[in-house]
Amino acid sequence: MAKKSIHRPEYKILTKLVRKMRDEAKLDQVDLADLLVRPQSYVSNVERGQRRLDLLELRDICMHCGLDMVEFVRRFEEAVAEASRKH
Repeated sequence: MAKKSIHRPEYKILTKLVRKMRDEAKLDQVDLADLLVRPQSYVSNVERGQRRLDLLELRDICMHCGLDMVEFVRRFEEAVAEASRKH
């Protein structure tokens, strides 16, 4: 049986990139949560890998952080490729 995506190493890369994107946007978790009309715990759970993101949620986060989703996916793919080279 395959691992759920939230438990794969790539998901950890995804959550780290979400946090980095938020930091680059100079938003704290409360700021981003307010923009998303969610509690701060939602952002925290996403960044800690405790809550799985769907595509539309990721799109909303990218939009509020001022990053094009295509650019986010490019960064994600580069980070996954880099991690693969290290192993």
